[in-house]
Amino acid sequence: MGRIAVIGAGMGAMAAAARLAVAGHRVTVYERTDTYGGGVGRFERDGFAFDTGPGLLTLPAVYRDLFVKTGKEPLEDCVELVQVDPSARHVFADGTEVSLPNASRAGVVTALDEALGAGAGQRWGDFLVRAREAWDRTRRPLLEEPLWPNWQVLAEREPYPSVPHKKLLRTRRAATLAEIGAWELRDERLAALLNSHALAHGLNPRDTPASAAVLPYLEHAFGTWYVRGGTRELARAVYERCVRRRVEFVFGAEVTAVLAKDGRAAGVELADGGVIDVDQVVAGVDPVRLDALTRRTGCPLDADGDVRADLRSPRPGRFTVLLALRGGPEAGAAHRTVVHAPDEETELDLLASPGGDLPVRPTVTVLRPDDPALRPDDGHESVVLSAVLSAEAGWERESTARACTDFLLEAAEAAVPGLRERLLWHETRQPEPGTETAGSGGISAPALAAGRGRFLHPANSTRLPGLYRVGGWSHPGGGLPHAGMSGALVAGLIVEGPEFRGSQ
Repeated sequence: MGRIAVIGAGMGAMAAAARLAVAGHRVTVYERTDTYGGGVGRFERDGFAFDTGPGLLTLPAVYRDLFVKTGKEPLEDCVELVQVDPSARHVFADGTEVSLPNASRAGVVTALDEALGAGAGQRWGDFLVRAREAWDRTRRPLLEEPLWPNWQVLAEREPYPSVPHKKLLRTRRAATLAEIGAWELRDERLAALLNSHALAHGLNPRDTPASAAVLPYLEHAFGTWYVRGGTRELARAVYERCVRRRVEFVFGAEVTAVLAKDGRAAGVELADGGVIDVDQVVAGVDPVRLDALTRRTGCPLDADGDVRADLRSPRPGRFTVLLALRGGPEAGAAHRTVVHAPDEETELDLLASPGGDLPVRPTVTVLRPDDPALRPDDGHESVVLSAVLSAEAGWERESTARACTDFLLEAAEAAVPGLRERLLWHETRQPEPGTETAGSGGISAPALAAGRGRFLHPANSTRLPGLYRVGGWSHPGGGLPHAGMSGALVAGLIVEGPEFRGSQ
């Protein structure tokens, strides 16, 4: 078996490393920081702890499969998964509130009817049925198989079965998520509910294809889960699984070049000048950085025919406020509350064309994990607030971050009783301005069909034989489940060869 260098210790990279080690390869991970997990980070202070990346998990089957395929110890023996119920509480612009049960279509329909009026639940339920069709049509090519060579089929074909809509003597079908909200859901609050799933992934509903209906369906069908101790515990479990399978980790080791010999990847060069000869290279970095790493091989990847997503443009990023509160959570507090923007049209305008200070409060997600591992004692609470904003919203100005913090705190008061009086201190994390790398503060969305291919990601294989892409900036896109799937696809391509077509 061969020697494999993995660049980066993100979730997708570690998922690939564990699978490759089990297949008999000698795997070494080179990570330029001092820890593993990539965007699945953690911040600790004064006995409080916070997830600085994703706070919830969908599709846990991806990581269950990883642990089954890499050893006899199942995932639930390594971390505790808790189903979040209600899945989310929503506070709409008009003050209406609704709590949606986890993974229960009948329960969701009833809750929406009671909160928004008769018929609202049925319209959402009918939408979920259509979203399931889109899921069934795209699940395999977008999640379980390497990207098709004829990817244009996915780019041109809209899998969502839109309902015919008559407008101005013409029959139209929804082509974007915003049009689904306006034409099929026919309620501003239901539209906001739908749009929040796109915003969470850095997508603007106005230009996101209707196929993004799979995003709320994924949560509905497979549930929303919390990892006890925080999502960082999942990263720890994957890292420890790698170590047990004899994957070697070298931290503080920055790869500065991917080297080639005889027309294929043959090694990596480190910042200290060291050269490591290998048989295969797996890169868990964004396409812009990977292009820079391969330029010395004479095979830059920026002109690669399988790179369609405009990943050089700044992606929206996540502004996060970490709150340390005195006093424990009240009984029945929702784990997740989404406080919708009072003016969603302006919010979407700003996401598309940022400039100046933030004039309107964005949609804010409030996470309140009632977890003793994240607080000093039961007399305190750790809370995470987040909103998706443009990475070019003027973050170099102190006033922008201050205004955004105030907006998030204002929204959180609808979810956390007595917030201002309970606040001990807060920390902020903001999107990084600049376009040097696709990942500079940006959010990578899951791959989506249609949209002329703008929502697909670079294939896991590259034009340089022996070099593979893994993680959220490659097929099948961003998010914890998708990163884990990318690791499975890369391992399959290396172990079984280019004829690999995914698990059956």
